[in-house]
Amino acid sequence: MGIFQGTEYYISKRMGKSIMDYKMLADGDKIAVAVSGGKDSLTLLRLLLDRKSFVPINYDLVALHIDMGYPKSIANKLEKYFKKLNVKYRIIKSDVLKKTDKDKINCFWCSWNRRKELFIAANKLGCTKIALGHHMDDIIETMLLNLFFQGEISAMVPKQELFKGKITLIRPLAYVEERLIERFAKEAGLGHDTCTCPHSIVSNRNRLGRIIREMERVCPDVKKNIFRSVKRVKKDYLL
Repeated sequence: MGIFQGTEYYISKRMGKSIMDYKMLADGDKIAVAVSGGKDSLTLLRLLLDRKSFVPINYDLVALHIDMGYPKSIANKLEKYFKKLNVKYRIIKSDVLKKTDKDKINCFWCSWNRRKELFIAANKLGCTKIALGHHMDDIIETMLLNLFFQGEISAMVPKQELFKGKITLIRPLAYVEERLIERFAKEAGLGHDTCTCPHSIVSNRNRLGRIIREMERVCPDVKKNIFRSVKRVKKDYLL
């Protein structure tokens, strides 16, 4: 905590720009920060907390962790971390894993069920916004996943209203590349965890991540170009 420096400074600047560009925060907001325990969500929580000390609006935060019931639970570890940060928190234990056949479990299933629990918990806590740790790489990979495997042009949006405006999803790290988050996590000593699900190793998202890294050798700006392309749609050249 304290004055920003190094990598934290650059991430905070980019966060601030995305928050301003998409009007993500407003005075009096109560925001549920989805914390999985990975580097992205821990970085998001840390910077949203730090920014409270100097931004011209007041907002309240509550860290939310959904314990899906996997064998290597990090709930206790996160609880200690939340207490250390002196942030309000809730840990929601879900039993959906026990009720589901193993052959039906994949990354989409896990994400969908975790998101459902987040919505329910945020609503009970009176939160109108949920902050997710998706960064620029996530958004780019989602665009390509939808293009390659769904045959459609769509992406995660930095701000999205759901349920007729009752809940708004925000992604303050939308302008931040994953490599910056990785660097910050090391500098700040964030004891982050990685997904232990075996499906994550062979997921299409990981495959696309490897393809993008390969393309960067030819075009260093490939990620920024893909990200910007959504705002540069030439409608006259679409079918």
